Amino acid sequence: MQEIDSPYKPRTKTPEQALALLMRQCARAERCSSDALRSMRRWGLSDSDAQVVLRRLVAEHFIDDGRYAAAYVREKMKFSGWGARKIAMALRAKRISPDNIASALEQMEPEADLERLEEMLRRKAAKTTARNDYELKGKLVRFGVGRGFDLEQVIATVESLMKRD
Repeated sequence: MQEIDSPYKPRTKTPEQALALLMRQCARAERCSSDALRSMRRWGLSDSDAQVVLRRLVAEHFIDDGRYAAAYVREKMKFSGWGARKIAMALRAKRISPDNIASALEQMEPEADLERLEEMLRRKAAKTTARNDYELKGKLVRFGVGRGFDLEQVIATVESLMKRD
């Protein structure tokens, strides 16, 4: 029986090929070390080869988890409307160190964060149907907490919005 060449066969790369490809990818967009390691595993590199490639990428400043965390915070805060809790959870899932997460989250401005939360809740309230204020408040609180904002902050903002309206 003849073996069929599948287009879905995983492509293996040499450490040199992986390094060149990751350098190109990192030059275009920020990547963290766990993303690079995951890619190298997918390409069939051994753990020892992957560590050698990663050390070189870090030494040549192609990968910097602190810089990645800061860019991630800016992007998720500005474009996705995430709060600090959700951002921190996502960074922990990417195996970013707690120190890098803390320093990246320091760039968030609490006043701007509250304004963004209030605007998001105002827009959500306008689109949400509820039988009564209690149900509306529950939906808005779940929405705000789901976006990664602090529960007490969300409750206070929802109550403030409901008093005004």
